[in-house]
Amino acid sequence: MKKLCRYISDYMAVLVLAAAVLALGFPETLGQIRPTVINYLLGVVMFGMGLTLNLHDFRIVFSRPKDVVTGCLAQFTVMPLLAWALTRLFSLDEALALGVVLVGSCPGGTASNVITYLAKGDLALSVGMTGVSTLLAPFLTPLLVWVLAGKSVDVNVASMFLSILWVVILPIVVGLLVKWLWPRFTEQATDYLPAFSSLAIASIVAIVIAANAEKLLAGGLIIVLVVMLHNVCGLALGYLIGWLLRLSEPKKRAISIEVGMQNSGLASSLATIHFAAYPLATIPGAIFSVWHNLSGAAVAWLYRRKHN
Repeated sequence: MKKLCRYISDYMAVLVLAAAVLALGFPETLGQIRPTVINYLLGVVMFGMGLTLNLHDFRIVFSRPKDVVTGCLAQFTVMPLLAWALTRLFSLDEALALGVVLVGSCPGGTASNVITYLAKGDLALSVGMTGVSTLLAPFLTPLLVWVLAGKSVDVNVASMFLSILWVVILPIVVGLLVKWLWPRFTEQATDYLPAFSSLAIASIVAIVIAANAEKLLAGGLIIVLVVMLHNVCGLALGYLIGWLLRLSEPKKRAISIEVGMQNSGLASSLATIHFAAYPLATIPGAIFSVWHNLSGAAVAWLYRRKHN
């Protein structure tokens, strides 16, 4: 069983890509799944993240606050502004533009920690940035979406704040409590968590794409290009910021990956809950989930090859 779970987590990018292809090929079948299931699936991923965290992971916030603050500032400035600029450059329609801004305004994704580890980056900094950006998300994500997209769509900041608390923060807190109360159970479960998270993310991608398969096939090339540019430019600008600040190579890699990889599942979930009038707003998050796992694996390989 452990071997199978390890195989699933190692080939997460392939699994997510396969889910996307199946959703496009059989939209009628997968489209019957209610979109609200996305919230529960994302909760499973966040709960798993809580089980893997401990207080030691957050010590970096106090021992190296400059590094974490630098990374989080980059996270919540580069990706939102880049999202806004790309939507204007490619003249995306209202719904797709909203989805891209949502992705850019979300915190770092849990997959970034795995990619940072594979890239031999500063893993402690990566985990610290993911944790802090996730805790800041209930405040910053609704605010950024309101500032960058509020003029064209109705953004309920308070409602979005509560959604992030319930879907992201609460499952993480529950995971931390479970780890504290039942450490032996948690230690045994950690071998299976990456696989369950991978399956949950693949399921989110499948549900979102199946619900919008027809519209995506009709005009999806532009949004795919925008999502790819968003991710790749985020990775590059994150590394550039580290280089300009003369940070060590492991820190540059960590910031690059943290900035470029987003919690795109959260973006799709928020779009489903709060922007039902704009169904295409869920698409950028689904595409980002597929693409950033592929690009992340490639970046990890490039960093190891170039700098080792």
